[in-house]
Amino acid sequence: MNAKKKRTAKIWLCIGIVLMLLSVIVASAVQTSGGRVTVKSLSIETDSGYTMTAYLFIPDTATAENPAPGIVTSHGYLNNKEMQDANYVELSRRGFVVLAIDQPCHGNSDNLAINNADGVYQGALALRRMPFVDTNLIGITGHSMGGMSTNAAVASDNSSEEPFISAVLLNNADPTYTDADGNFANIYGSRDVGVVSAQYDEFFHQWTDSEGNRHEAPDYLEWENAQSFLNFGADPANGLEQREADTIYTDTVDGEECIRVIYRPHIIHPWSHFSYQATVGVIDFFSRTLGAPNPIDATNQVWQWKEAFNFVGVIGLALFVINFTILMTTTPAFCDLGVKDPVQPARVADGKGKIWFWGSLTAGALFSMLIYRHILLFGTSLPVSQTETMGLGLWSFLCGLFSILSMIVYYFAYGKKHGMDLAARGVKISVKKLLKTILLAIIVVIVSYGCVFVAEYFCHVDFRLWTLAIKTFGPDKLVQAAMYFWLFMTFYVAASVSANAFNYNEIGGKRSWVNTIIVALFTTLPALILPWIQYIHYFTTDLMLWPESNMHILWLFPIVLILFGTTLISRAVYKATNNPYLAGIVNGCIITLMTVTNTCTTLV
Repeated sequence: MNAKKKRTAKIWLCIGIVLMLLSVIVASAVQTSGGRVTVKSLSIETDSGYTMTAYLFIPDTATAENPAPGIVTSHGYLNNKEMQDANYVELSRRGFVVLAIDQPCHGNSDNLAINNADGVYQGALALRRMPFVDTNLIGITGHSMGGMSTNAAVASDNSSEEPFISAVLLNNADPTYTDADGNFANIYGSRDVGVVSAQYDEFFHQWTDSEGNRHEAPDYLEWENAQSFLNFGADPANGLEQREADTIYTDTVDGEECIRVIYRPHIIHPWSHFSYQATVGVIDFFSRTLGAPNPIDATNQVWQWKEAFNFVGVIGLALFVINFTILMTTTPAFCDLGVKDPVQPARVADGKGKIWFWGSLTAGALFSMLIYRHILLFGTSLPVSQTETMGLGLWSFLCGLFSILSMIVYYFAYGKKHGMDLAARGVKISVKKLLKTILLAIIVVIVSYGCVFVAEYFCHVDFRLWTLAIKTFGPDKLVQAAMYFWLFMTFYVAASVSANAFNYNEIGGKRSWVNTIIVALFTTLPALILPWIQYIHYFTTDLMLWPESNMHILWLFPIVLILFGTTLISRAVYKATNNPYLAGIVNGCIITLMTVTNTCTTLV
């Protein structure tokens, strides 16, 4: 590598480090309210016998002499405590003590044989024992599966000798509408209860009417169950006042005045993690029911800054990965993996070459899109510890095999006849060079993830955007990664070879970045098109097109950024090394770790 390119890589490496530092500093400042909230990472030995990890947020105003209201927040299925950052940032900022839990089988909590619904109640018990928490003012809230755990917590609290939970907010989950006999009932008693109900929730608020017509979340307020809830468990058959969303309804139960409310933000199910409207509902509910020690209007929100700078960290980490890899190829140990001058795009010999280029990209995108739902349905039905990882891994593996087959067909049908040199393009590689490539990739992954661990250890933050998350993990996740990495590795190595050794050419003009964007977009197309089809149908008909694939379609949201970003990373490393395997292995390792650390792990 020439001195200028080496100097450029050093500059971009420093920029990446600065962006990560900026991300950590600003995100930490936001979630600690400028140092007015102490954040602790806890490992709780629960009464149920498992260990549950959590973040605890303690405002400076909460003391043993002046205890503050406490709130347990819970993520949903396949997520972790960090997904509740909008809630824990805004609630702790208003003076609430907040315990954000990792549900069992999620995050760094213990893995159990079943996905236990006990987490919220165990969190509430832990919160109750803290001297700076007002035991008369304890609230609970959970998103999706966390909402189901919240309902389970109410049931446990009802059966205890001393019920203590006073406020319950279900976030994109159904309340319990009936008693054990199936009759409409107020099982929440005198507690204050609310629901944040996404108008386009894909999983909850669904029913079939007496004529057999299916209804989904857009019609939620028309459902007799919703009306019973807003009327404190009254039976709709007796004739009820038709009640509305975003309105506080009060009644006296067991001598205490309590409220019922349904907030209806115009969002889909997973957007509640990332929604200004949904967060308004959370703040408004707990400020009304528990009383905010530091009252701030619900519309005054700052969590978006944390999210923005968490994403700055993602960008910084990507720049670090690229340029640390490139600079390592200038060291004596790995200098034979680099090249003196950047690799140039290959010349396309004729019109047939262009047809092969566009045709292979289109075929790969179509194959990936057409098999996705079917492979995910199959993969997630298998008896494995991480069903999501298995489903996505099988899809990746098959797409990787298709890409390999496409390259073989192209080479023998066209490329070889038109002078394509596999050695010159980096496809042919010696065993020694391949082993060095693997070793360097492992070093890059370890050092890069070291940045993530440092961010979490010192400031309790990581690098993420919405459902895309690069976070720390325990030894159990390394075991999971060892089980599944070959599935992802097949795709990301094949994708890197295809994008670079076969599709890095002059199509797109003299500016090679145009070709890079074309290849990245085609790689990403399946993850873009399938959600478009599903949600255009949903928003125009109020019904999901593929209801059996709701969860699987949602998993594509972060994959859009992953596929696009890994293509950019592989192209940048290839241009500096003429080695298509190096970035492919790095990408495969990182994406495997990201996948196994952001899902549910059960003991099989």
